[in-house]
Amino acid sequence: MAPKAREKAKPAAAPAVAIEDLFTSLNRHIQRSEYDLAVKVSDQVLSIAPGDEDAIRCKLVALIKNDSIDDALSSIQVFSKKTSMDFSFFKAYCLYRQNKLDEALESLKGQEGNSAIMLLESQILFRLGKMDACVDIYQKLQKSKIDSLEINFAAGLVSAGRASEVQGTMDTLRVKPTSSFELAYNVACSLIERNKYKDAEQMLLSARRIGQETLMEENLADDDIEIELAPLAVQLAYVQQVLGNSQEAFESYSSIIKKNLADESSLAVAISNLIAIKGPKDVSDGLRKLDKLIEKGEGPLTFHLARGLDLKLSEKQREAIYVNRMLLLLHSNKLDQARELASALPSMFPNSIMPVLLQAAVHVRENKANKAEEILGQFTSKFPDKSKIILLARAQIAAAAGHPQIAAESLLKIQDIQHKPATVATIVSLKERAGDIDGADAVFDSAIKWWSNAMAEDNKLDVIMQEAASFKLRHGKKDEAAHLYEELVKSHGSIEALVGLIQTAAHTDIQKAESYEKQLKPFPGLKGIDVESLEKTSGAKNTENAPAAGIPEAYEPKNKEKTKKKRKRKPKYPKGFDPANPGPPPDPERWLPKRERSSYRPKRKDKRAAQIRGSQGAVVKEAASNVSSKSNQTANSKGTSQTSTEQTKPSSKSRKKSRN
Repeated sequence: MAPKAREKAKPAAAPAVAIEDLFTSLNRHIQRSEYDLAVKVSDQVLSIAPGDEDAIRCKLVALIKNDSIDDALSSIQVFSKKTSMDFSFFKAYCLYRQNKLDEALESLKGQEGNSAIMLLESQILFRLGKMDACVDIYQKLQKSKIDSLEINFAAGLVSAGRASEVQGTMDTLRVKPTSSFELAYNVACSLIERNKYKDAEQMLLSARRIGQETLMEENLADDDIEIELAPLAVQLAYVQQVLGNSQEAFESYSSIIKKNLADESSLAVAISNLIAIKGPKDVSDGLRKLDKLIEKGEGPLTFHLARGLDLKLSEKQREAIYVNRMLLLLHSNKLDQARELASALPSMFPNSIMPVLLQAAVHVRENKANKAEEILGQFTSKFPDKSKIILLARAQIAAAAGHPQIAAESLLKIQDIQHKPATVATIVSLKERAGDIDGADAVFDSAIKWWSNAMAEDNKLDVIMQEAASFKLRHGKKDEAAHLYEELVKSHGSIEALVGLIQTAAHTDIQKAESYEKQLKPFPGLKGIDVESLEKTSGAKNTENAPAAGIPEAYEPKNKEKTKKKRKRKPKYPKGFDPANPGPPPDPERWLPKRERSSYRPKRKDKRAAQIRGSQGAVVKEAASNVSSKSNQTANSKGTSQTSTEQTKPSSKSRKKSRN
């Protein structure tokens, strides 16, 4: 009987791994930033305990830390169906990382106001540009002990346009600006916003020194330290640029760009500022650099910045990059591209006045001044609070295009400067050019009324009244001019006003003119002049040596030098020349070369010398003898012994004939 086959031994079951050991390894992977391994261990824990909330949180955090935002959102969607956990915070953070800011803010609604949620909300508001709401959250978090709160607080105040509150906030938080290089950098930004550039420069230098010391203690490489401090270097170069040290700023920007050891946002700002320093120089290089930063979208009028710069740069910085590219396009006369970019900018920056100015610039370059004036006028009617610069631009365009009335109306709408002497003079000149004399007169009257009621230390009423009186007198309004001059004499007592009053009153009221004439100081040396005899003369005559009419002889200089008369000498003629019978006149072309005279006729060439008969290469004996004799004559005349050694070679045809 055959023996039974032995059965194969079954493998022993793997021993179950304790959850505690898995969490220990999970913690170790997270501490070492080994997020891929942390995700795998979390899955092992969830395979044993599917509903473990700590494992779920660890997996989501590991995915987010590993920049796997899409996987994190997918896991949130799966876990939300299996468990009752609240994933609103994780979902909001993932949406924030994907720049879906409105959805992220919506996900945080209804959550308890703990510090983590408030910080995330403040970051979302900061990214959305709602700076005041962001600062309000930071103010509520002042009492909570959050690391680096003062850094974000200072950044929020600067971005909200409240840079003057930064120092007070630092005093309230009892924090020194130099406690960290990040805080020193933000404080320097607040000083720049307040136009304290020297103080900002010193603060930036301190921030760079503190940053180098701090990062060296963390054992970072030199290149990594330079990358971390790149924003400081760019901001310091900008301060030097504003202070007028353009060469130092140029070298700093060029070094940053050449080394390429900076984050994307700092590099983009350095490129834009370098182009601003160059101006219209090297336009092609500037366009080439900006084209790497700006990309055109799928739509006809859509542009965006490359490498995620739209999320890293502020709105002001993004606008500067687009504006620089627009100006370079105008300088290079690429009007089609400039027109396309100018049409897209209003939707990209709806709260800025720069897009409408650039649109007007494009129309001016295309010689469409009327269209530019129309666009600027429409903007001023829609946004009157932002129209000061727009009205100035419209006035300049209209004045250059020969539309003085439109330019004057634009300047009259600017309430802040319409009564300044320079503005009044410009408006009056434009009105005069347009033929609106009454309008110009009304401008003077309005300015006089405004300065009469103004409580300013530097009052310009006398200047305005003086010019107004001169204008009225020039245009025939003598009574009004006399009234203004009289007020000036009573209030200021200036000699110019007194002279103007006498001249004006002489046309209307002679007695008043004579009464004010007595106030003039006598001019020395005029007592001996007989005015009546002066009036009887017919006027000034061009007599250089004659004495003035009515002046006695005592005023004439006694020792006068008599003018010497020039002697007239007889001309000298050549020998044998009779001036009574000069003969035929000389040839007027006698000084010209013979070739340029009208009577010149070139010599004809001897046609018979060219009539040579015979085979190719044959030479007539007589012609050869003539040539040799001529060459010998020229050689002897020059005194040289040079002779020609060239010989004419007979052709192959002549050789064959000679053999025959």
